[in-house]
Amino acid sequence: MNSAIAANHQLAGKRVLLTGATGGIGRAVARRLAAAGASVLFVARQPAELLLLSQQLPGTHSCFSADLTATEELKALADFVKATGGIDVLINNAGTSQFALTAEQDYAAQMSLNLLAPMQLCQLLLPELSQRTAATIVNIGSAFGSIGYPGFSGYCASKFGLRGFTEALKREVSSKALRVLYFAPRATQTAINSAAVVAMNQELGNAMDKPDDVAAELMQQLQTGQSRWYIGWPEKFFVRLNALLPELVDRAIGGKRAVIRTYAAGSTDSVQIQNNLSNSAEKITATRS
Repeated sequence: MNSAIAANHQLAGKRVLLTGATGGIGRAVARRLAAAGASVLFVARQPAELLLLSQQLPGTHSCFSADLTATEELKALADFVKATGGIDVLINNAGTSQFALTAEQDYAAQMSLNLLAPMQLCQLLLPELSQRTAATIVNIGSAFGSIGYPGFSGYCASKFGLRGFTEALKREVSSKALRVLYFAPRATQTAINSAAVVAMNQELGNAMDKPDDVAAELMQQLQTGQSRWYIGWPEKFFVRLNALLPELVDRAIGGKRAVIRTYAAGSTDSVQIQNNLSNSAEKITATRS
């Protein structure tokens, strides 16, 4: 990306819509966006947490409480964006995960929040973003959006889908003025991972990144405009290997399957799904200067 185009996409003075703002990665990204001089529209389900987050950060920000799995609330969010001057950057970060064997998976919940919500939000806000002189869409995927992993069949399916959607959208609408980016973290130290996931990763030697380190990588992608951004080694290697020689990855993961199944069979991640997708009784829109 040349320096002139990069300059057009600097964050200072830009308005950014960040979904999942009260989660682990969301909070870390919010802090870095505010520090970069962006005005952020924080979106999540919890009104009180949204207001507290906006009050803790420098700058002028706004909040919108919504259940992104509800079509009418997505439309209300899009209407709010248009009524308040639009946005320059959309970061689809909200998501949920479930670690469990296939028989116990809640596929509808994961597909609704991880895949359909960002697709529909892009669809609703694309006319607005297309009118900006410099705009960006970032869809937060996962290394599991390229590598199918036991115990995460629903999550993998949703992130595979999001990667495919982002790729298609980029090839359809991207230009010097409108960038479409895909960002893929690996396991991160947030509440989305249950105790069973953490224990399994420790036994298998799988790295888990700090949320602020992930946020720093996202800021680098926003600065450079690189279309696809994967975090971590050997995850980057396995993403490429799985695309070229999936049989080798079958064997590598197959050697760990007994350990994964042991943790997945005893997991209580169904509770995590319910907590992540519970509706807020109170919906708010609020601004602070």
